[in-house]
Amino acid sequence: MSGVLRQLSISEWDERYDRLKDNLKEPAYGGPLGRHLSDGDFRLNSIKFDNSAAALRLWNFLLTEEERLAEARRDGKKLVGTMKDLGTVPIIAYADPDVVAFYPDGAWWIPCVMELSAGLLDIADSLGIDESFCPVRAMLGAFVTEAHFPLPDLLICSAGAICDDFSAIAQRLAGLGHEIEWWEIPHRHPVRDPLERVALPGGFFAHRRQVEGVTAELERLKKIVERLTGNPLGEEQLRGSITAANTVRERLAELRQRVFTAPICPMPALEMLVAEMLAIHYCSDRDETVAVLDEMLETVDRRIAEGEGYFGAEAVRVFWINPVADLVAMNLLEECGGRICGTEYLFSHALDPIPTDLPPLEALAQMALADPMIGPAQDRARRVVSDIRRFGSQAVIISKIPGASHCAAEGAIIADVVREQCALPVLEIEVPPISDSVRSSLRTRLEALVEAAASVRPHRDDVLDKDER
Repeated sequence: MSGVLRQLSISEWDERYDRLKDNLKEPAYGGPLGRHLSDGDFRLNSIKFDNSAAALRLWNFLLTEEERLAEARRDGKKLVGTMKDLGTVPIIAYADPDVVAFYPDGAWWIPCVMELSAGLLDIADSLGIDESFCPVRAMLGAFVTEAHFPLPDLLICSAGAICDDFSAIAQRLAGLGHEIEWWEIPHRHPVRDPLERVALPGGFFAHRRQVEGVTAELERLKKIVERLTGNPLGEEQLRGSITAANTVRERLAELRQRVFTAPICPMPALEMLVAEMLAIHYCSDRDETVAVLDEMLETVDRRIAEGEGYFGAEAVRVFWINPVADLVAMNLLEECGGRICGTEYLFSHALDPIPTDLPPLEALAQMALADPMIGPAQDRARRVVSDIRRFGSQAVIISKIPGASHCAAEGAIIADVVREQCALPVLEIEVPPISDSVRSSLRTRLEALVEAAASVRPHRDDVLDKDER
């Protein structure tokens, strides 16, 4: 190993930027990370960042989406807000080059990034959506203030087998006068008749009639997008959008495989979390998403080849389930001796390749039905177990989303399956949007998990050594 890398604070990154800027080839949205503090993104002061130019580009890409959406509107493009399906409807929207899709749901991180200074949760409180609801309630405040994204020309939201919290929040949004096009996603249930069973990407199964029903719903949404733009969307355009989506997913699959299986960590948890989120709607620029991921892959490949990385080979390999409300928690795990080697952030269906041997809308219907959140928790647990074994994870963290009611027992079900089938230590935590008040207790629990995992490490490393010999 040629060297252990060190993460940087935002002030250290700006000092590094001043030294590197003359040799950096930056996109138009580039620049020092510290400038985002003037936009109110105060949580950046508490985050530790990867020190590569690829990470600089990634964070700047993430933090300038609002500017891209505003520019798209100035250029005459239509903005489509897609809610809750996490990865399906944007592929239809992006089939038209004059459309940009984004997820207003992403507002759930604004209270963290802006350290509650935007007042979005207070607005939600005033509208009757209090802290008993998931932090995605911040989306209501973002629509009211119109300060975090332009109001979309078309708003689409899935209904049916979705989180009760989100359903209530979206209906409250409709009650405020925002017209929403709803589409139905059914609960995915076991199919007894093998002749009626359709194999979905990701290893789940759905009933043939469910696939047909969701295909019809997506056909209806396609017509709604066509009415918005006046442009027909034929099979060729849809196939092209699926191909482009698969390009992003292939890059992410390569990145996850290399990072999660490397002897030492070549890319920290926060950067990997942000990278995975790009799969959902490309941060409003699909081509740039590919460029960002390519640069991350180049950095990871170079570090692996040169034996560079973070935290040392002794870091415990942790599988993390559900996105965390406060990004600082990912840094905290690494401070406690862990590294992320496997993730399930509620949208694994947006990471799987989309079938290309089916009619496009049927392929997208299968992807929608592969959402881990719309079926039995045991389905999701089985996929988690498969990935734990693939990545050689040594411990599991399930971060419960504050107030979320999509499945009160889901975390416990997954934990039981993991303990039974993998014999790994499992920790369930709940992290608020700003975790400073619970930092000490959270650190203690993470340290205890890491110590437990280190004391009963699986024999994976021994097996690898024998294979290499």
